[in-house]
Amino acid sequence: VQLQAPGGGLVQAGGSLRLSCVASGANNSDFTMAWYRQAPGKQREWVSQINPVHTALYKNSVRGRFTIFRDNAKNTVFLQMNHLQPEDTAVYYCNRVYQPLSWGKGTLVTVSS
Repeated sequence: VQLQAPGGGLVQAGGSLRLSCVASGANNSDFTMAWYRQAPGKQREWVSQINPVHTALYKNSVRGRFTIFRDNAKNTVFLQMNHLQPEDTAVYYCNRVYQPLSWGKGTLVTVSS
């Protein structure tokens, strides 16, 4: 089972990106899914999560700028990131909150000032 999270890239401060997370070989529709990120030289941190009935939680620093949503029919979780700031630069990962799968490679988001 692999979690794939394409959608990263380089963007200027104030810009937007949408990340997607697809699990190959696993059905995540019944699980709470989360986005995490790891900035250079820092530990991985939780960013946002969404449960199967679409209740979302956010890290304080991204609330109001990021939106997590899911399409259970497509087994995909998304992270819409608006008003990106240089401090959002990190490798972003997705995973189940409970019963996590193996971590994928993540996707690099670089925000230039």
